[in-house]
Amino acid sequence: MRLLSPAFFIPLAACAGRQSPLAPAGLQAEWQHWLLMLMFWVCGIVYALVMALLGVSIWRGRHRLAAAPETSPDDRRLSRGLGLWAGMIVAGLTILILGSFVVERELAGERRREALVVRVTGQQWWWRIQYRDPAGTGWIETANELHLPAGRTARIELGSVDVIHSFWVPNVAGKMDVIPGRANAIDVTPHRVGWFRGQCAEFCGAQHAHMAFDVKVDTPAEFAAWLAAQARPAPAPSGAAVVVTNGPCASCHTIRGTAARGRAGPDLTHVGGRRSVAAGTLPMSRGALQGWIAQPQALKPGTLMPAVALTGAQIDAVAAYLESRK
Repeated sequence: MRLLSPAFFIPLAACAGRQSPLAPAGLQAEWQHWLLMLMFWVCGIVYALVMALLGVSIWRGRHRLAAAPETSPDDRRLSRGLGLWAGMIVAGLTILILGSFVVERELAGERRREALVVRVTGQQWWWRIQYRDPAGTGWIETANELHLPAGRTARIELGSVDVIHSFWVPNVAGKMDVIPGRANAIDVTPHRVGWFRGQCAEFCGAQHAHMAFDVKVDTPAEFAAWLAAQARPAPAPSGAAVVVTNGPCASCHTIRGTAARGRAGPDLTHVGGRRSVAAGTLPMSRGALQGWIAQPQALKPGTLMPAVALTGAQIDAVAAYLESRK
């Protein structure tokens, strides 16, 4: 019994928290949760009745055979029972169809509203995220951290540059596949401020499990301030840290306001303000940045970031500079 008790509660660990469809924090997630509960109760009641009737039939069959083996079943009562059961099945299916129709109608209504457009591109194994610059000068880019304003619909335009991924933020909305060569989109309307966790939900390679992203739902004022801060360029590094803008790092990464203009890897302009390093692999800190720069393959085997030949002093200086980029 002591061994079974913890095992009984393990499935319940996914029923709450910042990555759970059972703790909805967005309009789409709420409607999907409502439909899930409707299906649970309709199917649960039908299942309970089936098991109850099965138990009754087994008990009565044994009793009848023991008392009078020659007794034949009452065809009229059996026909009435089957008719009643068929009616219950039709009623249950009708409820589920109507529920699905109501949910689809509500979600379609959200799609017709004016929305904040955010581009999200899946790559092995991280997420490129782009917002339209409020000044109208192009797109503001970040990585692995999605900020959304509460109470406003955001249209997430999804794309992939390599293999099939799947965008999923359980608390806010459902899943949507991210397919190379195809433009998909998903609408999300978060209403609860806070941090949530997203994950690639389609196996996409060796580091699929380490392809996560954080989602921050802000108040509208906080979101506007955050976006304005993200639009600002970075100051040029000095000392040993200059290698990040004029060395091999610059061929893969962009730091706006400097000579670093690479596109293969994530934009590092404000990397120090993110919560994690390498798409949720490590919490953000100077030590994590140092380890990632020095030995990316040891921390995330198969990642496309190569080990760069830098001295200890250069790694220290680069990590300090990146951590300061809030």
